[in-house]
Amino acid sequence: MADARYTNDELMAIEAARGLRDGTVCFVGIGLPSTAANLARLTHAPNLVLIYESGTIGTKPHVLPLSIGDGELAETADAVVSVPEIFAYWLQGGRIDVGFLGAAQIDRFGNLNTTVIGEYNKPRTRLPGAGGAPEIASSAKEVLLILKQSARSFVEKLDFVTTSGYFSGGPTRVITDLGVLEPHPETKELMLRQLHPGVEVEHVRAATGWPLVVSPHLTRTPEPSAETLAILRDLQARTASAHRTQYSNVNSPHR
Repeated sequence: MADARYTNDELMAIEAARGLRDGTVCFVGIGLPSTAANLARLTHAPNLVLIYESGTIGTKPHVLPLSIGDGELAETADAVVSVPEIFAYWLQGGRIDVGFLGAAQIDRFGNLNTTVIGEYNKPRTRLPGAGGAPEIASSAKEVLLILKQSARSFVEKLDFVTTSGYFSGGPTRVITDLGVLEPHPETKELMLRQLHPGVEVEHVRAATGWPLVVSPHLTRTPEPSAETLAILRDLQARTASAHRTQYSNVNSPHR
């Protein structure tokens, strides 16, 4: 469905990056949120302050981290503090402008599951768990979400509620590989607000596990520039190269 010049996944990361303003203090999750946040830092938001759960403040990684404990984060940070300080002083103290999260499942009110797929005691898949997501969702001034959209991830009922949505504030935008959803101003139910190029409403409805509300002011996502695509691809390429090298060194028989 995407333009032949780029993929829907690339457009998702670029559109998510567009939502981060220069100078913003952003609490970043690993994975897709980290990709989008670092892309923003490398393009239109050079003064974006990235904070990771491990205690790194103002980190500027050359490659994307594998986890919050990746040494790349500490080595490129302005400061490294304790995890309790990150949560008590920075997050709960109201110093985080944007919390940027991913999830395995989401429902129509922005509740998230990152714990299990299936029954809790006998899950089909055990996921990474809550981490700091519940605290980020409840204490950041704004919450952005990014995840791929399918009927398995956008569900009528979560298998497990890890992080509450509009009970504690809720996301202001949900960026997917098909478009962008935003909360209805009154009901707070997520509604389709923006379509990516080449995607139609029926595609998004088929990838949503509840009857999807479509905004009367539906718009199209602007196409990415060649420059932004090149920066994203370079970031991903050097990340893949660095991680392959690290893995080879760790598993070398000569170590």
